[in-house]
This record gives sequence, C-alpha cells and structure tokens, in this order.
Amino acid sequence: MSTLLAIAITTGILSGIWGWVAVSFGLLSWTGFLGCTSYFAAPKDGVRGLLESYATNLTGVFWAMVIISGSQYMSIEIMGYVLTGIVSFLMCIQAKKQWLSYIPGTFIGCCATFAANGEWQIVIPSLLLGGAFGFSMKASGLWLHKRASAEKSLQQSVINEQAQ
Repeated sequence: MSTLLAIAITTGILSGIWGWVAVSFGLLSWTGFLGCTSYFAAPKDGVRGLLESYATNLTGVFWAMVIISGSQYMSIEIMGYVLTGIVSFLMCIQAKKQWLSYIPGTFIGCCATFAANGEWQIVIPSLLLGGAFGFSMKASGLWLHKRASAEKSLQQSVINEQAQ
C-alpha cells in the first residue's frame, strides 16, 4: 500500500468523523477543513508543523479582527481599504519570526474569520480542532502505511523461506 493510499484512507475516515464532531458541537465544519488544510500544507511536518499552523492561523484571526474592528471606526470607506493594505503588509512581515513564517496559515486564519463574519469565538476552536484532525489524518495514514509495509515484508519473507 502506498503512502498516498494510506493517508487517503485515514483522511476519508477522519473527515467523516470531523463532519459529525463539528455538527455535534456547533463548530464550523468548513473552518475545520481550513485548519486541516493549513496543517497539510505547512512547510514543517509533525508537531512542529501543527504548532506553526496554529500560531499563524491564530494571528490571522487576530489580524482579521483588527481590520473588522478598525474599519467600523472609519467614516471614509477608502480608509478601510488602506487599513486592509497595512494589515496585509503586517501579516507578511511577521514572517520574520520563525514561528510565524508560514504566511499562508496567517491568511487562512484571516479569511476564515472574514467568512464567519468576525465570529472569532467559533472560528478559533474550529481551526484548532481541524488542525488536530489534519495532524491525525497524516499520522494515522503514515502508521497504516508502515504497518501494511511491515506485513507485506513479513509475507514476502515467509514466501522466500518456503521457496528455499
């Protein structure tokens, strides 16, 4: 079994479970899938990738709220766009810090917050649990691949011994 097939199997199973969890607990399932995607696309792997994904997603939520809140206090519409430009610059420049270097994660958190109309209280747990599911999807897929490979190797050894 290839690594891709193993990850696809566990991702399929855990995606269904995530959908049920999200609905059962009143979370945003699509936001959870963004958290999952953020983990899968992170440049680092494992726990480090998950933590960097979390850090950047959460700063994205923060920056979205800065734009949303700041725009409400500006009476000239063009100033909201200026604020968006400034904050977008800050979202990128924060990547100078190693833990915040995953710029797409920041934009994922920001966009999720915009799409949820600024309801950050529901966006944050949805992103975090989605990221945890993404981590679980990949980790369990790698485990399944390793187990299937070991089993195939054992079967091949038995066949080779019988042939001798």
